[in-house]
Amino acid sequence: MAFRFRTEIKKTEKCIRPLAGLMFVMALSGCSLIEDRSERYVTAPEGTPLKLPETADEGEFSQIMPIREATAADSGRMYRGSIPRPPDMTSDILDENYLVEELDGQIWLLVNDVPGRLWPAVASYMNENGLGVAYDSPQLGLMQSELVNFSKQARGLLGLPDNPDGPEAKVVVQARVAPGVRRKTSEVQFRSFEVADDPNELMAWGGGDVRSREQLDTSRKLLDDLAQYLRNREDSKSYSRAALGMASEPLVRLVSDDETPREIVMSLDYGRAWAEVRRAVDDAGIPVIDLNREDGYFFVDFRPESEREPGWFSWFSDAPEPVHSFDIRLEERDGDIIVSTAIAESYDGENHSSELLSELFEYLY
Repeated sequence: MAFRFRTEIKKTEKCIRPLAGLMFVMALSGCSLIEDRSERYVTAPEGTPLKLPETADEGEFSQIMPIREATAADSGRMYRGSIPRPPDMTSDILDENYLVEELDGQIWLLVNDVPGRLWPAVASYMNENGLGVAYDSPQLGLMQSELVNFSKQARGLLGLPDNPDGPEAKVVVQARVAPGVRRKTSEVQFRSFEVADDPNELMAWGGGDVRSREQLDTSRKLLDDLAQYLRNREDSKSYSRAALGMASEPLVRLVSDDETPREIVMSLDYGRAWAEVRRAVDDAGIPVIDLNREDGYFFVDFRPESEREPGWFSWFSDAPEPVHSFDIRLEERDGDIIVSTAIAESYDGENHSSELLSELFEYLY
């Protein structure tokens, strides 16, 4: 009986071995059994955009399921033999609709909405909280309050004492509404400052002034209060036609030559630009080997995933160390920050610096 059992086992092994070999060959061939759709993706025709009637108010319409526009620069990531990842639509949606951010002596409220809708809401906030709007310019995105000193409600909002001992400085608050760095966002800033007399005109925005910790804390308090105000009135948004003239030039632009991305131009100060690039690198999941803010560089590993993956038998070994394969550089030029990418001198693989620049732009803007 035992002899028959061993004979059956041997017969079974003879059947399994060829089958296992066939499965291994099929696994090695892998994607060769799947149609290569990279060319179809790149050459797909563009559809006709939907047009609204001339009499329609564009402020009353929005896309429920928005589709990002494809630009010529996007083609830099569509190289032969590789299907590029679709655009990350979640980059258009903030994790929070109202987020207070602070960097290098600046503080602002980041809002997931366009300036035209935010402008009337900020004006309502100032009027309803005793600040009032003495002067404004929708084109500049600026509002200026009345003197805070003569409103008990406004004094409480800014933390001024109810019964001051002796003379006190006159205080005015300015609000600035502007397009955000990221696509389809807006940024609101508040600044309080002392004046000798009641201003008779809209004063210039002193965005470059050095702000004290106390002034920044006051701005944060106003922005937190505004954020709560906006949350409470989300169902009653209005749109300002006057704010349509507000400067809408994007703060981040991708410059290309012959449809090949060459550089990213950021109309920001260096500290803000550095922070945005670092955020974009982290969000894109690009491994950073080294970085230096003062010298303006990131050393990253942007090799293709096939080179970064440990392979079939990864469970037998540790994950491979990142390799310095590409550089990201920041430099100042004519008041802007220029972001460029290049292949590292020590890396002998293919040059994907244009794809790296395109991916950064997707996460920056």
